[in-house]
Amino acid sequence: MIVGTAGHIDHGKTSLVRALTGVDTDRLKEEKARGITIDLGFAYLAVDGGPTLGFVDVPGHERFVHTMVAGASGIDFALLVVAADDGVMPQTLEHLAIVDLLGTRRGLVALTKADLVPPERLAEVTNDIREACRGTALADADVVPVSSTTGAGIDALRARLVAEAGVLSERREDGRFRMAVDRVFTLPGIGLVVTGTVLSGCVRLKDPVAISPSGIAARVRSIHAQNRSADIGRAGDRCALNLAGDGVTKEAIQRGDMIVDPALHAPADRIDARMTLLPSESKAIAAWFPARLHHGATEVGVRVVPLEGEQLRPGRAADVQLVLDRPIAAAAFDRFVLRDVSARRTIGGGHFIDLRAPERQRRKPERVAERAALSHHDPRAAFAALLDTPPYARDIDAFARDRALSAEARDALLPPMAHTFVTGDERIVLGDAAWRRFVTAVVERLGAFHAAHPDVPGLAREKLRVSVMPRLPAAALAMALQHDDLVGAVVRDGAFVRLASHSVQMGAAREALWVAIEPLLGGLARFRPPRVRDIAGELRRPEDEVRQLLRFVGRLGLVVEVAHDHYFLRATMHEMVGIALDVSAAAQDGFFGAAAFRDRLDCGRKVAIQILECFERQGVMLKRGTLRRVQPRYADLYAPDPP
Repeated sequence: MIVGTAGHIDHGKTSLVRALTGVDTDRLKEEKARGITIDLGFAYLAVDGGPTLGFVDVPGHERFVHTMVAGASGIDFALLVVAADDGVMPQTLEHLAIVDLLGTRRGLVALTKADLVPPERLAEVTNDIREACRGTALADADVVPVSSTTGAGIDALRARLVAEAGVLSERREDGRFRMAVDRVFTLPGIGLVVTGTVLSGCVRLKDPVAISPSGIAARVRSIHAQNRSADIGRAGDRCALNLAGDGVTKEAIQRGDMIVDPALHAPADRIDARMTLLPSESKAIAAWFPARLHHGATEVGVRVVPLEGEQLRPGRAADVQLVLDRPIAAAAFDRFVLRDVSARRTIGGGHFIDLRAPERQRRKPERVAERAALSHHDPRAAFAALLDTPPYARDIDAFARDRALSAEARDALLPPMAHTFVTGDERIVLGDAAWRRFVTAVVERLGAFHAAHPDVPGLAREKLRVSVMPRLPAAALAMALQHDDLVGAVVRDGAFVRLASHSVQMGAAREALWVAIEPLLGGLARFRPPRVRDIAGELRRPEDEVRQLLRFVGRLGLVVEVAHDHYFLRATMHEMVGIALDVSAAAQDGFFGAAAFRDRLDCGRKVAIQILECFERQGVMLKRGTLRRVQPRYADLYAPDPP
């Protein structure tokens, strides 16, 4: 069990920890000289036949509240310290609010310096403490008078803490490993060491880990858990990890980083959350309110955007979006605290809901429903609700990652009759009802398209994707179209899709003319093929006849009209997209000019511009000023038919 102290400066937190454990947590020279705690201090209490208790001693001075928040994150049990001679003070109230906002639900109040005041004063301060704790997580906490000087009450307090450790529910060990870093240092002959509290899962010797949000890869060389050498560190332990790996240096890791299972490395900088604004605040929070966000041991600038109404009023709780100055490593339902930008006061806090919040359409009904689904703390209930919410198709791997779920816990989320499409890094899941709606929507959409365009061979796959619900990612759609429920009714024709019952026939006369025209569009001249009038002259056929034939085979998907009367073979279009991808890969940010594309095709500037403009119309390219880049999801638009 991890016990965290809290309380006003000079109320005896460090002396109390020393009396309980025999360890002086003031380790810095400046701390000993000034007689106050500046940084986090740590101590351990071994219990015969029971778990080792870890103590996190935090600063009480208002200038170091940010360090107090770092220490309070991840604790199991709060030990609020109030001096009998001073009573409840400003930092007492702020620390109490922070403990409450961080979701600590168990704790005691140690009434220190009890030997310095008469019984009447003890009773008075005890009443003040109960009033201050009213409405907080420590509302029912016992108040235990102690004296670190005389030892009075210390044994009783120690016994209470040991008893609490025996009944405290275990942290979740079946999740993936996460540890919040609060110290980084090097030891001679050992190397780099990071310490922190294990938030979930466990870590073993030689395990690969990632340092997030930087993404540096490392491996675990040795472990100290609860101040003892160990082969494993578990959720709830204070751990020191000796890390090694390329780029693993003291300068590369800092307080606030997370050491995580590599599968969890996915930093977030735009997060939807549930937030409470403290009743002590004098003003409501409006859009883009600036603040400092404290999460684990990290601190980062943030802008707050209310999502329920235009303002969040004091004493109220509501959903908000947090737009961070830089990415952090986090998980859904992690707790956070907000302080004002001047670092003078705590203003509120809460827990994260969605680490991948959208920048736009934050309040649309579909997004509200999605956020409500994600608000379920139980992952199975949350994922089931998501599958009933547009767009109905969900990446179960991403969901499990953002909740730090193990592979076994992830697989347990799958509902009966679910349909799963594994595509690279994604595992897209649809519930059975949503899948049936998808099959019906595809067939109906293609039927309507064929009715409106009987002489067109099919609908572009990307246009089909964005026009049916549930909306699948492109790779998942390609797999879904091959499912047994669709394969007999729907045919993939390259990047086009049509009903199996739909066909466009060429006819003998047209076939003969096409056989004569096709070679003229290919070969060495494929990047600058002749126009309609040139083809008509070469074959001694009327221009209108050639034009009508090329328009027809264009509807069949065999050629593309890049400019008026200028047709290119579909295979050539596919080849040119590949060339554009090569040019894009060699350009800064992927954007390139027409000259680079022209030089690769050797087709002249005018024709190169026409080709690029055609790609823009088809969605293959995105234009920025005079530069362009390929949109990868359209790169296979002209791909040849599958075998």
